[in-house]
Parts: sequence; structure tokens; C-alpha cells
Amino acid sequence: MFKFAPEGYPFFFIFALAAVITAVFGKPWMVAVPLVLLLFMFFFFRDPERITTENKNAFYSPADGKVILIKETVENELLNEKALEVSIFMSPFDVHVNRAPCNGVVKDVKHYPGKFLAAFKEESSLQNEHITMLLETEHGKIVVRQVAGFIARRAVCRVKDGDLLKQGQRYGIIKFSSRLDIFLPLNTQIKVKLNDKVKAGETVIAVTSEQ
Repeated sequence: MFKFAPEGYPFFFIFALAAVITAVFGKPWMVAVPLVLLLFMFFFFRDPERITTENKNAFYSPADGKVILIKETVENELLNEKALEVSIFMSPFDVHVNRAPCNGVVKDVKHYPGKFLAAFKEESSLQNEHITMLLETEHGKIVVRQVAGFIARRAVCRVKDGDLLKQGQRYGIIKFSSRLDIFLPLNTQIKVKLNDKVKAGETVIAVTSEQ
């Protein structure tokens, strides 16, 4: 059975209605346009089940896509300290549901309005519309940032302060092409490299020094 992210249902309704109206009042060939768009919405908002093998010393990818950045940096929004950043670019063809990289308690969620630059550009991380979440874990604090892109105009974070997240649990979605940044402790061992393809809840992107 196919599962879809709930954020997709308004789009399903709009394009299904457009197809019906076009079929009734337009020319037959015109129905193809809303039908193709409806099929794309089904494809885009798919939410497949994932098997996350619980590993307290591992950080799983919070998003599907391609690793576009790995570096040491300073996270100044919620962490306010040095961290290792891993950034993942999601194309319109990737699953866009975001999952928790590890077990933890949500300590803060902030929404920052901004621009809509292409999500693969490094400056988009802070200049674009984004939602930043602070997660308290047994290995310290980590930050996950959902970044809207040129096409994507909205990120959705379904959790709030005080919520408990389990490793691999769905916690949000970014609509259409976008980017996700994760900031990990400096003693973390990164297990991916640039241009690697990763899957949310399945690909281990880093392990703790305790591993």
C-alpha cells in the first residue's frame, strides 16, 4: 500500500479537481495537463516505509539526496559553537520527508524567513527561508536545518519544544527541491563523502567517537 505525506493531500485535491473541470468544460486533450501534474504530486509526496536499525552511536541521514558539503563550521543560530556540518541536497525526484538522525528531545525550533536561492548554493543555508531545530541527545546537542530552495517555498517541521524523537522517526517535510543541513559534535566521525547518495533513516552519515 502506498503512503503519502499529509502535506500532499491539498495538492492532490487541487489537481484532481482541475482535471475534472477540464474534462467537463475543456477540450479532451487539455485534461492531460492536470493529470500529469496530479501524477507528479503523487510521486513527490510519496512517503515510503524505512527500516532504521537502532544504533545509539550512529547518526542516520535526515534526508534523501546527495551530500554537497562536509566541513567544520560555527552554527550561530541555536548551537552557538563549532560543529561538523553535513549538507544534503534534495532534487524534486527525491523523497522529501525528513527523519530524526538519532534519539533526542527537541529543545528549540525556530523559523527564519528569507530568500529562495537555489538550495545547492552554500549561501542558501542561512539566506533562504528555513527552520532550525535543536535536539538534545546523549552525545550532546545537534542541530538540523530544513532549507527551502528556489522551487520549494515552504518547510514543515511537525515537532515542537519538549517532543521526544526516536531515531528514524518522521518529523517534517520540505516541499519540492530543497536542502537539509545537520550539525554534529566535533568528535563525530563522518562516514560519507561528497556526492554520496543517502537515504533518510537508512544511511549512516556519522558515528560518535564511542563507536
